[in-house]
Amino acid sequence: MFDFPPNRLPDLALHAGLPSFSLFPHFVQAGGLCAYGPDPLALARRGVHYIDRILKGAKPSELPIEQPTKFLLFLNLKTAKSLGLELPASLLTRADEVIE
Repeated sequence: MFDFPPNRLPDLALHAGLPSFSLFPHFVQAGGLCAYGPDPLALARRGVHYIDRILKGAKPSELPIEQPTKFLLFLNLKTAKSLGLELPASLLTRADEVIE
């Protein structure tokens, strides 16, 4: 598997001189360049809401399908610098977290 240890894929990409992207924030914390995807905590909360409704008698087939409404952007400046990339200020200001 490429996700164990957590820094394996980011390290391989960096060694090859490639930018690496993911949906998950922990990927950037492990050395990946960028992560953009749905907020994992918000997804978990919605999942609990569905479980609650099912346990109260709702039929799963009758529950509406929801899409994420909150997305997070994480950037790793150290990785960007290692790749020789300069991230635009407009991107940095939009990021939810910038790792330096």
